[in-house]
Amino acid sequence: MHLRGLSTRGRIRVTAVACATLVAGLLSAPAADARPAPEPPLTTMSIKSPPGGPHVRVLIFHGSAAAGDESPVVDAGIEAVERIGLSGPADQRFEVEATDDASVFTDGTRMGGYNAVVFLTGGGDVLDPEQEAGLEAYMEAGGGFVGVHDAARAEPYSDWFTGLIGARPATSSPTAVQRATVEVGDRRHPATGALPLEWKRPDRWPNWVKNPSGEVHTVARVRESTYQPGASANGTDHPVSWCRDYDGGRSFYTGMGGTVSSYDETDFRTHLRGALLWTSRLVQADCKATITKNYQAERLTPANQPGRNDQIGEPHGLVTAPDGRVLYIGRGGADSSRPVITDWNSPDVGKGKGQVHVYDPATKKVTLAGELTVFGNKGGGDELVKVEEGLLGIELDPRFEQNGWVYLHYTPHSGVDRDTRTAERRVSRFTLDPATNRLDLGSEKVLLKWPVQVHSCCHAGGGMTWDSKGNLYIATGDNNSSGFSGGYSGNNPQPNFKGVSFADARRTAGNTHNLNGKILRIHPEPDGTYTLPAGNLFTGRETEEGGGKTRGEIYVMGVRNPARIFVDRTTDILYAGWVGPDAGEPSPVWGPAKYDTFAVITQAGNRGWPYCMGNKQPYRDRNLPDPSQPLGWYDCDHPKNESPNNDGLVNLPPVTGNNIWYSPQGGAPDYPRDANGVPSYRQDQATYRLPWLKGGGQAAMNGPVYRYDAAGASAVRWPAYWDGKWFVGDFYDADQPRNAVVMDPRTQGSGGLPVHSESLKKIVPVGNDGIKNLMDWKFGPDGALYVLDYGRGFFTSDAKSALWRVTYKGGGPTPAADRLARGTR
Repeated sequence: MHLRGLSTRGRIRVTAVACATLVAGLLSAPAADARPAPEPPLTTMSIKSPPGGPHVRVLIFHGSAAAGDESPVVDAGIEAVERIGLSGPADQRFEVEATDDASVFTDGTRMGGYNAVVFLTGGGDVLDPEQEAGLEAYMEAGGGFVGVHDAARAEPYSDWFTGLIGARPATSSPTAVQRATVEVGDRRHPATGALPLEWKRPDRWPNWVKNPSGEVHTVARVRESTYQPGASANGTDHPVSWCRDYDGGRSFYTGMGGTVSSYDETDFRTHLRGALLWTSRLVQADCKATITKNYQAERLTPANQPGRNDQIGEPHGLVTAPDGRVLYIGRGGADSSRPVITDWNSPDVGKGKGQVHVYDPATKKVTLAGELTVFGNKGGGDELVKVEEGLLGIELDPRFEQNGWVYLHYTPHSGVDRDTRTAERRVSRFTLDPATNRLDLGSEKVLLKWPVQVHSCCHAGGGMTWDSKGNLYIATGDNNSSGFSGGYSGNNPQPNFKGVSFADARRTAGNTHNLNGKILRIHPEPDGTYTLPAGNLFTGRETEEGGGKTRGEIYVMGVRNPARIFVDRTTDILYAGWVGPDAGEPSPVWGPAKYDTFAVITQAGNRGWPYCMGNKQPYRDRNLPDPSQPLGWYDCDHPKNESPNNDGLVNLPPVTGNNIWYSPQGGAPDYPRDANGVPSYRQDQATYRLPWLKGGGQAAMNGPVYRYDAAGASAVRWPAYWDGKWFVGDFYDADQPRNAVVMDPRTQGSGGLPVHSESLKKIVPVGNDGIKNLMDWKFGPDGALYVLDYGRGFFTSDAKSALWRVTYKGGGPTPAADRLARGTR
């Protein structure tokens, strides 16, 4: 029913009697994050019933400070809320009253009967001080609030009301109705869980004076690239709906609902319904999950003692054990007290120590589990001096608790041939003694080994991961120099050392008979051997003009430097990221600039390097006798390997487009294409399809997909909001990504773009005293995020090299289970 009347605008002082009367009808125990409520008289201390009493009732307030007729949006909104209250399961229905009389907020008995208040006001100074104090006391006592669109313009002089709403609209917000895409990032909140991932709808879209992200829990964002946001645009993070536990109660706000037609939309009514169910206490919801203060980042390891790597080596990867221990590796770099030998005439050239450390959360102590003598300590310098080999990856056997098996991906120094400047890369299994946290180096079982050139830097890869079927994935870099191709496709066939090419990635990543520049998939067996699972890219028996031309271990070919990979064992989908080449800008002659890349990989395939990058953007071919002269463009659908350094198939599998790519100019650059599908590669014609990404100095560091353990009891686990989200990051922290993204399952395997992204930089802290140089990140069995900070130098460990843990301390969903209401029956 509608209760309509004119509110009294007189300003009177709030009396103690008025406050006591109001509180008498409200819940006496405030929720978390509440401010202390006014102390009620003794006669009200025994009141236990929350607002709403035995039935659930919602008050719509639509008073306006402006003269003239009521906005038709108000009538549409009232009707929509009434329809919502009458729909759904019987125990989730509620009664609705509407009024424009603000004196209702000073009537304690009446306010005590409402579970939630909806502001459909057109804005302005609609409450006098006593009325605002009444609304404040109502929230302190556990009430619920829903603000819609122009409600953010109400009470413009009240800091408390600004906090209740969460943000204020910019005065220069666009007023025209525009169709835009809403990214629905919260897939669990009742207001958004049933909505489309990408929700396309017309409305009026306010900009915010201050972005509330991190202070409120954002459930949906509007994508500014899909409409004209005007001069006060908020950018790539533009919240449009959010919630928070505020001052003892629950507050939900949506910037949508600025048109009459909004309230006729099924999806918008679903959005409002979820907001009303939570604020009315009919259901629980988590409105704390992205609030920055609810997370704590703690450095776990102190700096090394002088001249020792007792706490950490040159950080290069981590894995968490089922009992909570964290094992992390050092690639091979030492501190400045130990000289780096770069002279190939020395038998100790490149010799270093690849270290395995174990952090035990029970003792909060670190044990140096073991050291491997590796090739990989040549330090910095140019392409012909530095090297990225060493101890590159670590994984634990799926039955680690029973067998203690640890798998290490490394380059032993004993395998170096100083004459040919080649080495052996291997994946070996070792046994860790759980009682002492010591690695038995004599227990080594070599599963897989293959040759690499070490004359010239770079790209060793190194990451490893398991799927649910016991298959081990191994990421290998293209073992190719960054130079000699102008920073573009890395396909110069000319440079070599004693017949081994070091600047032609067609020898490695683009070669079906070479294990470099790949993601391998094998099934380790208990005796230290391995078998090949079905479904890899090749069987190893493919031929072309006679002879074996493939390796059956290859699952994915065409990757450049995949340092970090991850399989979500819930879905067995592989997630990977790799570093791109060095060209700072696109070239109409040679092709795209450097693209750092992330990919969702649902089946075996070819990801393009060195023929194509991004969303199947081709490079220009080059070959002998003059590699400086461009030839034709590669065909991403029918790539051919016509390099003189190729010993595999000429005709390659078609390229699958990637999901995320970014260059120094921005995220996911794309260009107009000619009749043959070749992009223009002109910067002035570029469209940036993922504007939340920026580049420059960049080095992609793929992260995990979080899975929430509903049965777990950890007090520090990240909340269920993050379940199923994919973490993507970069080694650098300036303008580079450190984001959680949502993918569309229908398109992710074929190169579909993320449908939502949010920054993690306030949660996984950046800066010199934070986690500045992200090297690896994984969730532990406790649901906390463990992160390696590489440190501030290169090819070494320093005082900033550290293992960190990021925990959640926000608590569970609200309201508490014993404060849930029962709807009208």
